[in-house]
Amino acid sequence: MRNGSTRRVALSGLLTSLMLVFGLIERQFPLTAAIPGVKLGLANSVLLYSLYMLGIRQSIVLMLLKALMSWLIYTNMNAMFYSLAGGALSLLVMVLISRAKGVSIIGVSALGAVFFNVGQILMAVLMLNTPQLIVTYLPVLMISGVVTGILTGVVAQMVMKHLKAIDQNPR
Repeated sequence: MRNGSTRRVALSGLLTSLMLVFGLIERQFPLTAAIPGVKLGLANSVLLYSLYMLGIRQSIVLMLLKALMSWLIYTNMNAMFYSLAGGALSLLVMVLISRAKGVSIIGVSALGAVFFNVGQILMAVLMLNTPQLIVTYLPVLMISGVVTGILTGVVAQMVMKHLKAIDQNPR
């Protein structure tokens, strides 16, 4: 049992680091300067992997670790609140949708990306008292969320397919 918990802690550290590195890369190469906040969401592919391969509890831990570590790295408390709001709502939706029959990981990813944006906009509305964001900016982020969510879903699906093959063929 001890070996299993040690492996889980090590894997959590590795996946959290991967999410942070993906976030750093995305900060360096924004998809578009014309629409602030639009990102590919590569960290979401790691969270999808966690959800499907490690379970809900581990995914919650990873989402919280990413938000908290991002705050420590970038020293931006507001960004942490946005990340927590988006991450929590996104993960909740992904958990619920992943249990539905007939929804692929790509669909789960797209909905997760959309609801990440919804969570962030709702937090901005609360923090900045800007309800107009719901009708002006949220539709743009929802469209970009579907597109980027599909892309990260494809990435996650391919990675998990190859990782399952590796697990089935031990050395």
